[in-house]
Amino acid sequence: MEFKKRVLIIFFILLAVVVCDRITKHVAKQNLQPYEIIRLLNDTVRLQYAENTGAFLSLGSNISEPARYIVFTLLVGIFLGCLLTYLLLSKQLTRLQVMAMSLVLGGGIGNLIDRIAHEGRVFDFMNVGIGSLRTGIFNVADMSITFGVLWFLFLAIINRHKSEHSQEK
Repeated sequence: MEFKKRVLIIFFILLAVVVCDRITKHVAKQNLQPYEIIRLLNDTVRLQYAENTGAFLSLGSNISEPARYIVFTLLVGIFLGCLLTYLLLSKQLTRLQVMAMSLVLGGGIGNLIDRIAHEGRVFDFMNVGIGSLRTGIFNVADMSITFGVLWFLFLAIINRHKSEHSQEK
């Protein structure tokens, strides 16, 4: 893929994810009160204000504040810088793989902005499920990361299957 096209794809995906994440978090902070739950679609979707000092599903929220800063701000920032470099320079990634990893990068940047601006906390506000089977509370950045990872894994499985199938012939 041509370098200019790659840069444009990455830029527009990052811009879209970060802007959507920032806007939705701002609206949630302005309209949701702590401990308030807004139930939508027969309680399939819940909107509720939460501040997360950990990672996915609050993992790591019980470690010390300096350790959380190192892991969730410094190391994540370094990882995101490395991911951006890889996306820009790798000749092996397809356009779809670049798009998938750009979603991961955009979501990571969205949550990193929160951590830097809000003393290590990320704002979450959505929860989905049926009855007692529910997700943790998440945000648009988390959705972008999850979708990007799943899409990238799907593409890897498809490529591996194609590779194995072509070797059989």
